Amino acid sequence: MLHDNVQTKLSKFMSKILRHSPEEFGLSLDPVDGSCAIADLLEVLRVQTKWSEIKVSDIEEVAARCEKQRFEINGERIRARYGHSHDKVSYPAATPPNVLYHGTNVLAAPVILKQGLRPMKRQYVHLSEGLHFATLAGKRRGELIILAIDTEKASQAGVVFYYAGNEVWLADEVPAEFCRVYEAEKEGQLNG
Repeated sequence: MLHDNVQTKLSKFMSKILRHSPEEFGLSLDPVDGSCAIADLLEVLRVQTKWSEIKVSDIEEVAARCEKQRFEINGERIRARYGHSHDKVSYPAATPPNVLYHGTNVLAAPVILKQGLRPMKRQYVHLSEGLHFATLAGKRRGELIILAIDTEKASQAGVVFYYAGNEVWLADEVPAEFCRVYEAEKEGQLNG
């Protein structure tokens, strides 16, 4: 079992490789789902002196224990579920719950409420079914504010939502009129 700090460092490095710069490490990802063979990722990791003793079980542990569920293992393959900045990974369009959430900070919220949610340097806007992942994503950017997205009206207006797995939803962008500040007191218990 990896120590938490080692696990975090490995998770960040795996994110860099699988989400942002696979070509920099000589790794080719499947153009459809963004996956690669675990054995290929292991080989890339082991080239780095710091990770020369890494095992498949370590990669599997990082994927299983990552609180943000960044990685998905399917058989002998692994992929980053979301957050790609390299070649666009495609996801199937799907019908989301009526409300999705987006965590951000109090400085960004007024801009989002005026201009809408945009992917910025990523391929998609990231949304979540529950407040837990939205909080995780938003709290690292300063004072947290949660936005609620009216997916029913957005879908009717032509916004397409994609399911990335484990409560994570994606969209190319979400216009401002479908975004509002989530207020727990007005909307009942946190759904977690």
